[in-house]
Amino acid sequence: MGKDELCEIRFTSGSLEEARTIARYLVQEKLVACAKIIPWVESVFRWNGELDTAQESVVLLKTRYLHYDKVLKVILENSKYEVPEVVVFQVIDSNPSYREWVMQETQDS
Repeated sequence: MGKDELCEIRFTSGSLEEARTIARYLVQEKLVACAKIIPWVESVFRWNGELDTAQESVVLLKTRYLHYDKVLKVILENSKYEVPEVVVFQVIDSNPSYREWVMQETQDS
């Protein structure tokens, strides 16, 4: 993926407040153009050999791949999770005006 390509970064947060804090900071710093917070999902997973269930928030971040390393650092520094989920998806195509908006909003960071 090229550094100036549009991408979406998804991460999970252990609380809505944590998700909001991270999302607002990333938008304010122009590392992402938009952050969509899905306030409540239930995750079922195995951790340390035990079956576990947690209520989490999912955050979808719209940005350029160029900013991925900085976004990842902010998430890792502010997440309460030992191993936070952070996944990046390449955007193959999009509405041209939407793409331009994301590029403009993340231009100066």
